[in-house]
Amino acid sequence: MIARVQSYALSGLEGVCVTVEADISKGLPSYELVGLPDAAVKESKERVRSAVKNSALEFPNHKITINLAPAYVKKEGSSFDLPVAISLLLANGSLVADVSDTIFLGELALNGDLRPVSGVLPSIISARDKGFKKFIIPCDNGKEGGFIDGVAVFAARNLKEVVDHLSGNKPMQAVPTSSFTAATAKRVSSYDLSFVKGQEIAKRALEVAVAGGHNVLFVGPPGSGKTMLARSLPSVLPDMTFEEALEITKIHSVAGTLGEEGIVTERPFRSPHHTATTVSLCGGGNKTVHPGEISLAHGGVLFLDELPEYKRSSLEALRQPLEDGVITISRSGGTVTYPASFMLCASMNPCPCGNFGSKKRRCVCTPNDIRKYRAKISGPLLDRIDIQVEVDGVEYDDLVSEEIGEPSAVVKERADAARKIQRMRFEGSKVNSNAEMGEKESREYCRLDKECEDVLREAFDRLHLSARARSRILKVARTIADLELSENITPEHLYEAISYRTYGAELSDLD
Repeated sequence: MIARVQSYALSGLEGVCVTVEADISKGLPSYELVGLPDAAVKESKERVRSAVKNSALEFPNHKITINLAPAYVKKEGSSFDLPVAISLLLANGSLVADVSDTIFLGELALNGDLRPVSGVLPSIISARDKGFKKFIIPCDNGKEGGFIDGVAVFAARNLKEVVDHLSGNKPMQAVPTSSFTAATAKRVSSYDLSFVKGQEIAKRALEVAVAGGHNVLFVGPPGSGKTMLARSLPSVLPDMTFEEALEITKIHSVAGTLGEEGIVTERPFRSPHHTATTVSLCGGGNKTVHPGEISLAHGGVLFLDELPEYKRSSLEALRQPLEDGVITISRSGGTVTYPASFMLCASMNPCPCGNFGSKKRRCVCTPNDIRKYRAKISGPLLDRIDIQVEVDGVEYDDLVSEEIGEPSAVVKERADAARKIQRMRFEGSKVNSNAEMGEKESREYCRLDKECEDVLREAFDRLHLSARARSRILKVARTIADLELSENITPEHLYEAISYRTYGAELSDLD
């Protein structure tokens, strides 16, 4: 007898329906599993055998053939344990049920318990879009399923519960629908801009960066507050919509980094160590292609502290995702495209000793040392960082002052107002913020009068800017204008935007 059960496999974030076919025929007892399975799927036969027996169910003592179709799709992971077990019980006659409209996902323990698996959320969303309405998943994955509308998700603790539910002996209740608003209400930020002493210029630059979705670089000596500024970023970022949260959650579900809430409730803030490899940043692997840090930072912030300490090859790999917002990874296991639209926030010292340009400490580096240090960051990568701010040490009076700085909530209100203007401006297009504008949008929304054009031309010549740098200045100026609720870009907006592109100009004084 042949039985068929539906499950799902993932290729990147896209799901592929997998039909698990079980055939039990006369012959010497054997167990064959075909359909391009990986090692974890091949090992499922021993887990399934023990789980069925330890759940007081009959395991067939005949010739067993399990096929995972379509055969050309590589099957990976342990999520096929449950559908294989159900297909065997159906083929053996131990279970009688109509499962044609149900998707099964889950790993089995030897005692029959169901263990959580990764990638449940994108699998459910893909299957729902294909018309499936019922899902049986492990109990620990239940919160993920609760955020998906229009489906019935049943979270089981063990194989016996699944069998009793399907046979009608003890039906399970569907997972109740979860509220995204209630989940986000629990957020508490440990960092706030009011904790940052001094550094008014840097805080203003941070506000502009958030308001327009611009990349930002802080350059300054050790202890000047660069890291605290960066870690305060999540407190001023715009709130996520439910659709954004689902997209971000899909990535974290595939990576297996999803928290207990079952959904990502705040924008990601990823801060990989400077020893991170190119693969860990961009994603990949020997066989299975996993998302990297830049994909896990999608919709949020990627913070690279001590930027020059990262490998040159790793930094150069960021150039294409910074432009396109996606990354395509090709490995022997296949080619996968992951979203990678993030805000890059980086920090670095101005020189090896960290004191070049400081008014408080003396730099002991030679001009050649400084040039070598800064040359670790390529010009094309710097060109893609819209805002580059130099900060100095904090005055002692500022450190001991009891005066509370402007809180993040106030800054966030202004940034949100600017973002609202941009959403209305780009409504109906794929552009969401000023930083994402292409040449077409820049020509339409960043028009300059003659006075502004003269200002930009002079900066272009004096600072030896590239065409990309000019485009970035225009986008930042547009954001500053939005913060000021100005319809047009004025010379004052341009001057401020240009001031964020003068990093490195002081090196000419060393010649």
